[in-house]
Amino acid sequence: MLADISGVENIYIICGYTDMRKAIDGLCAIIEDQLKMEIDGNSLFLFCGKRRDRIKALLKEADGYVLIYKRLSAQGCYRWPRDRSEVRNLTWREFDWLMSGIDIDQPKAIRA
Repeated sequence: MLADISGVENIYIICGYTDMRKAIDGLCAIIEDQLKMEIDGNSLFLFCGKRRDRIKALLKEADGYVLIYKRLSAQGCYRWPRDRSEVRNLTWREFDWLMSGIDIDQPKAIRA
């Protein structure tokens, strides 16, 4: 199925700014060359630009890559970590917070 992320085991957020003009090959190059990670079918990689109103998600399927692009239609922005700590592994709960516009760093949240 096209872009079914329900089977994803790892969700990686690429912290800092990403040039949102990059397409699949450019994003793959960031993952493989700069971050020294392997792209597999069990991982979803998330990227965000300077304006923080749009994200790109990269997913590898058996027969190719899927690029998912989401832009917020209303005024607002994603709470994207800018600490440049390369890559951060998210839980499904943190992913849900991020997609809902909530900061993924919740100090009072109960950790799973």
